[in-house]
Amino acid sequence: MFDIEEELKKLPEKPGVYLMHDKDDHIIYVGKAIVLKNRVRQYFQKSRSVSPKIERMIGQIAWFEYIVTDSELEALVLECNLIKEHNPKYNTMLKDGKSYPFLKATISEDYPRFVFARQMKRDGAKYFGPFTSAAAIRDTIELLNRLFHLRSCRKALPHDIGKERTCLYHQMGQCPAPCQGNVAKEDYQENFRKALSFLNGNTKDVLRDLEQKMKAFAENMQFEEAAVYRDLIDSVKRVTERQKITSDDNEDRDIIAMARKEDEAVVQVFFIRGGKLIGREHYYLTGVYEEEEPHIIGAFIKQMYAGTPYIPRELWTECEPEDSRAILEWLGKKRGHKVLLRNPKRGEKERLLDLAKRNARMVLEQDAEKLKRERERTLGAMEEIAGLLGLDGLNRVESYDISNINGFETVGSMVVFEGGKAKKNDYRKFRIRSVAGPDDYHSMEELLTRRFTHGQREDLGEMDSFRLFPDVIFMDGGKGQVNVAERALGQLGIDIPVCGMVKDDYHRTRGLFFHNEEIPIDTHGQGFRLITRIQDETHRFAIEYHRQIRGKAQVHSILDDIPTIGATRRKALMKYYESIDGIKNATVEELKRVPGMNERSAQEVVRFFKCENTQ
Repeated sequence: MFDIEEELKKLPEKPGVYLMHDKDDHIIYVGKAIVLKNRVRQYFQKSRSVSPKIERMIGQIAWFEYIVTDSELEALVLECNLIKEHNPKYNTMLKDGKSYPFLKATISEDYPRFVFARQMKRDGAKYFGPFTSAAAIRDTIELLNRLFHLRSCRKALPHDIGKERTCLYHQMGQCPAPCQGNVAKEDYQENFRKALSFLNGNTKDVLRDLEQKMKAFAENMQFEEAAVYRDLIDSVKRVTERQKITSDDNEDRDIIAMARKEDEAVVQVFFIRGGKLIGREHYYLTGVYEEEEPHIIGAFIKQMYAGTPYIPRELWTECEPEDSRAILEWLGKKRGHKVLLRNPKRGEKERLLDLAKRNARMVLEQDAEKLKRERERTLGAMEEIAGLLGLDGLNRVESYDISNINGFETVGSMVVFEGGKAKKNDYRKFRIRSVAGPDDYHSMEELLTRRFTHGQREDLGEMDSFRLFPDVIFMDGGKGQVNVAERALGQLGIDIPVCGMVKDDYHRTRGLFFHNEEIPIDTHGQGFRLITRIQDETHRFAIEYHRQIRGKAQVHSILDDIPTIGATRRKALMKYYESIDGIKNATVEELKRVPGMNERSAQEVVRFFKCENTQ
């Protein structure tokens, strides 16, 4: 029995993180403290002064635990990680898990490229961004390649020069084909340096050159060629217009402002890079009712920058966030340099903050009804399903299906929904190994055994999603599939509710099979719609994987049946002769001229086709 009064006496006078648990052992709140003894005791003092929300949380605390750290900074980092891991009910939560892409310049390559990148790494490349629009990055890469005649392929040059034919981009006149040695490395790198200069804002020379070429073609009545340069000029202007000048100090900063209404809030962030506004994004927060603005802004900053690889030099906010000193120390360590926090009160800086706030307010007003519908469609639907099944809560759902055609290449699918939304990063495919023929039950038993045996391993890393077990398992079927799942879980000593998604004669969802009885569903409710989405997604994922496996099995060359002829020699033969008939009629000496072919391989080819012709 946990005695709160006794445990309060044991609290250390050290920094750390505390976790509040309810009677069902759910973590309902995570907080950090400079001195654990003082902070945690405040929750249980009769003279406490807390918000009504925290008062309700205190009433649900059954026990608490704490983790001691060496410093307040370590406590803040740990608090961020634990909030992200457990999604506590009473913490202010960031609803979006967005990550922002970069434009990557592979400057360390002999023939460098511009590529799209999801993360910034220490790989010798130069990164631009982050950007809020993936489409904007791809448009910019396409424009750079066209303007400066750069390659878009992934070939390892100069190692792969001359190994393959030129691509379509060369035939269209958009790539000089360095893969064929058509352009000197020095000339190519000079073009790339011009492209880097263009990205840094030096666009006047490029525009002037394009306009001169457009006018020259137009004067010579070559209007189609002139139109090509006209479109390029428009593309350059669109790219440069995205980067509106907001200051002349070339600093990187994020401008953060908030609007709130009841338990919902929207935080608007303007991304300033090199003194230019490169984009903006808004974020939804929940659990803000009765919370003070410094607390909300502090919670947002911690969750936002815990998951982003890039930290700007400055943050502008309307108010001083809670834990600002520790936050700045933490951000400085992540960035590798000092991070500044500013609260502008007048002039142009205040106007920028006010603009961000007006945007946040507009989003909140316009999206109020959409947010309500989205909640009903996701979290509301999960609550409805939990009520149908008599479960206390429902967050993570895993659903499974088997696919085969007459037992050929049996495969299984696992799809995951969290908070009512598909979590595609956690989807998994299984190729059934131990079952021959069309046996869905034993195939499902193998699938579930493999999935949860892996999930029980103690050496799983933090990023392995198999370590997360679902609140309920959905099976694409009725009683038979449910029994198979329960048997597989029972053999592993795992207790997870299993529910079957039952279909009618028209292959439409009609109910749920749970605890040996069929539960009818309101076909007009959000719970029914979510179950249908889960069932359709599970089936789609399994079918697509099976189609992929079948396609690979059907792609087979007669050359694969020749001893000593692997993928490399097969490719070399087809490139050299361009037809099977040419290979059939070749002699040993002729075959030896093919790159990679030796005496033995050439003899095997001749012997194979000689035997084939006599059959």
